[in-house]
Amino acid sequence: MEVLLKKDIERLGSKYEVVEVKNGYGRNFLIPKGLAILATDAVKKMHLETIKQRAHKDNQLRDEAAKIYKKMSKKTFQVPAKVGENGKIFGSITNIQLADSINKAGFKVERKNITLPTGNLKSIGKFQADIVLHKEVKGKISFEIVEG
Repeated sequence: MEVLLKKDIERLGSKYEVVEVKNGYGRNFLIPKGLAILATDAVKKMHLETIKQRAHKDNQLRDEAAKIYKKMSKKTFQVPAKVGENGKIFGSITNIQLADSINKAGFKVERKNITLPTGNLKSIGKFQADIVLHKEVKGKISFEIVEG
């Protein structure tokens, strides 16, 4: 029996994939739990059209993310921090503060998409962070922790 998966299922397949399963597994577990639907000819046609639309939309998102990254990579973002003696920061700088600085500069980025080089930073200076704007658009951005 062929079914179209509605969710990722370990060792079976990923979401929106058509897979072959045994009749009992499909009828008694996958379909009643809402994890899959029966892959009839109509469902397969609809699925192919959905894949085409999703691919087109994904290409647009990737191109947009690439343009944004190109602009971001040319900038050095400044993250203000309260500083004590010897350039030590009170507390630490996390990806939250970096995301705030990037958002104030006019780029919309979520903090979960930013990875700092060594976790939390505790001193003034210039650093680079990894950023993911799209599953295919990844890179590094420069930022500087300044007294503020």
